[in-house]
Amino acid sequence: MKKTILLTLSICLLSMGMASAQIVPSFSFGAKAGLNFSAFPANGKYDNSSQAGYLGGVWARFGALGFNFQPEMYATAKNLTVKDDAGNENKAKFTSLDVPLLVGTKIGALGLGGRFYGGPVFSFTVNRDQSYSSAAAEVAKLNYKDANYGIQLGAGVDIKDFSVDLRYEGGLNKISYGPGYTHTRVSIFSLSLAYKIFSL
Repeated sequence: MKKTILLTLSICLLSMGMASAQIVPSFSFGAKAGLNFSAFPANGKYDNSSQAGYLGGVWARFGALGFNFQPEMYATAKNLTVKDDAGNENKAKFTSLDVPLLVGTKIGALGLGGRFYGGPVFSFTVNRDQSYSSAAAEVAKLNYKDANYGIQLGAGVDIKDFSVDLRYEGGLNKISYGPGYTHTRVSIFSLSLAYKIFSL
């Protein structure tokens, strides 16, 4: 009888902990870094094999009623091989400042859990004509007209203050990655490690 009561009490406490973790409003802020793998459609100009690039930046997470809203801002480099008119292959790297606006949910409690999310991403190109500070200014002004658009879907695992995320990004509009390059959409898979700096 005592074992039954203790088991029932333990289940109730665990359920309350999970519920409070999802329902009580919360805020977290942190940094992240990782790798991305870009795949461009094969069209005679681009090599569609995945090539590793990098990403690094910050994120914030607002949670309440079982849902999370997670805006991020990070720099990312996309690598690919471009063929010129003579058929010669040239390595190219395109850098951008990306701003995903993700909505999702979280399961788990006691510092261990999983997340599922998705949402739009706005990408501001950084090149010779626009620096990181200029791209950040476009973000601050919400100048969406100068952004490239995509959709991100992903999942993550939280272990205490650390998170591991696997994400897919699909481009919605065709863009040119440089003078003379064919307009195309890009698909990106990314794997990142995040650290929660503080939470409220």
